Amino acid sequence: MSELAEWDSFYVIVGGAAGALIGLQFVVMTLMAERPSAGIAEAGPAFSTPTILHFSAALLLSALLRAPWHSVAHVAAACSVVGLCGVVYILLLIRRMLKQSAYRLDAEDWSFHILLPLLAYLLLTLMPVPSLAYERETLFAIGGGVLLLLFAGIHNA
Repeated sequence: MSELAEWDSFYVIVGGAAGALIGLQFVVMTLMAERPSAGIAEAGPAFSTPTILHFSAALLLSALLRAPWHSVAHVAAACSVVGLCGVVYILLLIRRMLKQSAYRLDAEDWSFHILLPLLAYLLLTLMPVPSLAYERETLFAIGGGVLLLLFAGIHNA
């Protein structure tokens, strides 16, 4: 349990940042709605919605890790569920991005919209496997996954 307690301030900072960035993203979307471009309705679900989802996942994971868990294995299992949902979402997102015609994706888009979030969600999904033997490493991997989601979202915003 002491391993988990050492991460308190990390998740307070990350969760606060994710919450603030969700709010800023909604402000930007409101401003864009006042002057919509031709392809915004088609590209919004493929580009804006995932950014909010990644920030929300970082906020959710930060809240989960601040809860009073009895062991790291339980935390890792909860993170795994969030990670698995994220992997499924990224697979649906690939289809959504390929269907839209408002914007042509380049290598940077594939990296920050698909590859890095997918890596973060896979990292979170696989956490229960080593959590019993390697508590400290598991917590670093979860923290890395959360930060990766936060930074990918910042880039995409």
